[in-house]
Amino acid sequence: MSRLDQNPHWTVYVDGSCMGNQNVDASTPASWGMVVVVGDSGLGKGSGELHHEAAGPVVTERQAEGFIGAEVGSNNTAELSGFAAALRWLLVEGGDEPAMIRADSTYAGNLAAGVWKAKANRELVAHVQALWDEVQALRPLAWSHVKAHRGHRWNERADHLAARHMMGEPPEPLTFWKPGQR
Repeated sequence: MSRLDQNPHWTVYVDGSCMGNQNVDASTPASWGMVVVVGDSGLGKGSGELHHEAAGPVVTERQAEGFIGAEVGSNNTAELSGFAAALRWLLVEGGDEPAMIRADSTYAGNLAAGVWKAKANRELVAHVQALWDEVQALRPLAWSHVKAHRGHRWNERADHLAARHMMGEPPEPLTFWKPGQR
């Protein structure tokens, strides 16, 4: 695992955002953001090159396209949905190079990697864990924790994408955006 920690080819930052995050239900707006970087040192200074970024909603309607098990819109379901998006991207990318997913949610990271057992969001967690297992069968894979809102460029960018998507607003172009700007 140390080789992966020091030298992943892909680093995927994920974050989630939720409107209010109190008294949540299936109609509570929540979204995830994802930033894929090549050559990232993980130190937070914005090293590496942006390869891809995306954002999307937490889908809570069982019959809707993109439903993966979230029953409510919340920060936790948004973080888990971000992990699912990152893992799907790694599957579609198709290579076997090492990948590191960095997130500010120990909850989502430990559940995704199967370190913790789900007490809530069980269907969503089972979906994310199945994706994790599928990706891990193809390439070295790990996740690491990043402290939230500490100026870490790529984590802040994932947060920006998630928050803007949740509010129905387009993200600022990377060339005009600064860490911490929602």
